[in-house]
Amino acid sequence: MATVIAIAVFVAAWPALAQAMPPTATTDFAAVLADVFPDADTVGPAGGDPASARAYRSGKVIGYLFSTYDVVGSVGYSGEPVDIIAGIDLDGRLTGAHLRRHNEPVLVIGIPEQDLRNYVAGFTGIDIVDSTAAVAANGNERPDAISGATISSGVIHDAIIRAARAVARRHGIIETDSAGPTLRRENFEPASWPELLDDGALVRLKLIREDITTALQSQGEAFTVAQSNGARTADIFIDLYAGLLTPARVGQNLLGQHAYTGLFADLPLDDHIIFVAANGAYSFKGTRYRRSGVFDRLQLVQGDRTIQLQRDGYRNVRKLKAADAPDLREIGLFRIPAGTGFDPVSDWRLELLVQRETADGGRVLLTFPVDYRLPAIYRLEPQGTATAPATPTLPGLFVSPDGHAANWLLNWQARLPSIAALSAMLIGLTAILVFQDALVRDPKLYRHVRLGYLTITLLWLGFYAGAQLSVFNVLTFVHALLTGFRWEFFLLDPLIFILWSFVAVALLFWGRGVFCGWLCPFGALQELLNELARLLRIPQVKVPFGLHERLWPIKHIIFLGLLAVSLSSMTWAVIGTEVEPFKTAITLKFIRDWPFVAYAVGLLLAGLFIERFYCRYLCPLGAALAIPARLRMFEWLKRRFQCGRDCQICAMNCTVQAIHPTGEINPNECIYCLACQANYSNDQLCPPLVQRRRRREKLLASEAAYSAKQETTG
Repeated sequence: MATVIAIAVFVAAWPALAQAMPPTATTDFAAVLADVFPDADTVGPAGGDPASARAYRSGKVIGYLFSTYDVVGSVGYSGEPVDIIAGIDLDGRLTGAHLRRHNEPVLVIGIPEQDLRNYVAGFTGIDIVDSTAAVAANGNERPDAISGATISSGVIHDAIIRAARAVARRHGIIETDSAGPTLRRENFEPASWPELLDDGALVRLKLIREDITTALQSQGEAFTVAQSNGARTADIFIDLYAGLLTPARVGQNLLGQHAYTGLFADLPLDDHIIFVAANGAYSFKGTRYRRSGVFDRLQLVQGDRTIQLQRDGYRNVRKLKAADAPDLREIGLFRIPAGTGFDPVSDWRLELLVQRETADGGRVLLTFPVDYRLPAIYRLEPQGTATAPATPTLPGLFVSPDGHAANWLLNWQARLPSIAALSAMLIGLTAILVFQDALVRDPKLYRHVRLGYLTITLLWLGFYAGAQLSVFNVLTFVHALLTGFRWEFFLLDPLIFILWSFVAVALLFWGRGVFCGWLCPFGALQELLNELARLLRIPQVKVPFGLHERLWPIKHIIFLGLLAVSLSSMTWAVIGTEVEPFKTAITLKFIRDWPFVAYAVGLLLAGLFIERFYCRYLCPLGAALAIPARLRMFEWLKRRFQCGRDCQICAMNCTVQAIHPTGEINPNECIYCLACQANYSNDQLCPPLVQRRRRREKLLASEAAYSAKQETTG
């Protein structure tokens, strides 16, 4: 039935999903001139490298128009093309931005189109040259990320800034220090690993153990590099590759479009990235950099300058994206700040430093150079005259390329009240979980706390704050681990980040039920509606346990299917996440096309008869959380030996039937509602406690009778 419903929703929603197609037609700048460059009266044809069109007023050039897709091949978070037409004036300010086309399912399916267009238009007035400008000339600050699509917002932001800077460099709006050739940054074409080696974009240094021995002996030292037990490859001391990562043909092929765009949108204008990777017994990183902050086994030399590679400018990469790239043990990216005087067009060399002890206890330092000359295809002849200076700023996790707070940090600052409220919620929930034994001793207090917390979760966390976690977040995290993890992506939405951090800790202490039972707005909606249904005496369906446990795997199958699909197409995986009704019911508050609303309402109606129907059988997020929850360190839920043998009260009253008839609690299904613990502590309900209470009452009655008799006879 669930499959049939999902197919029906997909078919009905297909027109909305298919309306956004990849940009293929020739860019028509004239059609959007009024929106993108209001001061211009005409626009010329697109041309040049990177492609742009001149904007004219009264026959005079006043700026340029460009397409982010034409300039940098911009794609959305889903991996599908995003095309934004923007304008830039001669002072380096964005004059406007217009969303031409996109095929971003997370936006097409769940976010109103106008919200996305407003976000793109909000870049008007942003200065891409002067990194000291905190706001645009018109007083506008950089646009806030779209709630519910903060990651995609960040990707779009990176594409606009990077494309604008490419056009600005080409036309001299961004100043360059050299009057000669400059670096061709933005041109991209697919290139495999062997092709990058052949054209000189990557250079190689291969040393075997005998090379080290020979170098030491040439200095009069008797030394032999120790052999290790292992395969023949142990003879390789180091097989090192290096190159300038800044050109798109190099960096984008090695890292992938998303990682490359995000990396360089976060860099100051004139900073560059050096790529170093290696196999072999010798590590080019070593370990001392963790204490000193400087890599002592590598240094960059250009002319009479020796540039130390700093830990603050280092980024680790797990795997390369280039076709036919080898599996490399170490892959590192090193930022070279503009303040070092590094010129990417001039020749430079990377020196590998190898230090060894001599027989008399001294040390010998060996230097092995790797010479690099920028290939001609990455050189660009100058054009135009610079009109505005660039002020480099050291980037980082907290600083954006324009010199002020990073985009994610601005989001956190803007949402401080919500962050404080969520923190208070989580502190309160932690207290509930830690002191649960005291809470459940009073059934009425427990009941009020439980329903009150669920109400806050639904109304504030869900409907107001929009902080509904999704299986899409899990898929995103998995892909980040596979393609290059970036904290900035996950920090963009502070409430989601804080929630995930809390859930990660809760998984280890209590299991997945903490989120499902207390922090999921849609789960809270189901439970509260079922409470109302019980008050209205709507009959409750008790699913036979044999059938019930055979329906459990459905949600796990759904999750594994989504994960498998996401590995080949994130677009289809995002469409598949519509099996979750969260976006319809919570984020968009049922303001959506009727198939989605009908699906969500149908699940809620089923929940009136079978409490948390969706959670039990269909939720892929619950299935995903159940996997790491197996690692939980503590068992907080108490059971007696009579449970399941002499008594079935907890099993009969469990709201999601997570307790087996034999008395065991299934942690993969438990939502940690604490109802069984309230029963466990209730001496009016739990048979062992009832017997103990009756014995105590009988004993007290006997004592009272005896005392009364003594008083009478006395």
